Amino acid sequence: MAFDPVRLSKFLSLVLRHQPEAIGLALDVQGWTAIDDLIARATAAGTAFTRAELEHVVATSDKKRFTISDDGLRIRAAQGHSVSVELGLAPSEPPAVLFHGTATRFVESIMAQGLKPQSRQHVHLSLDEANALNVGRRHGKPVIFRVDAAAMHRAGMAFYVADNGVWLTDHVPSTYLTPCATS
Repeated sequence: MAFDPVRLSKFLSLVLRHQPEAIGLALDVQGWTAIDDLIARATAAGTAFTRAELEHVVATSDKKRFTISDDGLRIRAAQGHSVSVELGLAPSEPPAVLFHGTATRFVESIMAQGLKPQSRQHVHLSLDEANALNVGRRHGKPVIFRVDAAAMHRAGMAFYVADNGVWLTDHVPSTYLTPCATS
């Protein structure tokens, strides 16, 4: 079968973010796994790829979902885990405003309960409206929320920056959210 970067990226998302056990893979506490072990277990499970193909997906992914360790031996998902990992990210002061994209069908619930991580470990926030809009489109008719990150930070809520630049926090109370018009 010809190399398909999108297919490999989806496979990596599955095993590095959600179901490592699907191929008998073990992630350490920070979500890292040995690249050689990943390739061997994936091949044994019927999804064969080379180190070069893996590196191509990591390097060319527009969302930068994966990180290879500095020594080149391990890989992990940058964020978006539904399995329990501690990414080891230090709290960071966020920009004054961040954005969250979702579908319009969730607006009522979000305004009642705020943004929750759902099946993930954190709420994901974007630096700009364009990225938030792209995220929202994946879920249906999009809506963007403006997040008053500065006020949240002043109130003592922690923020983290994932390896790929996505901002993470545990919860965004609705008092810090403003729906934005989308075109």
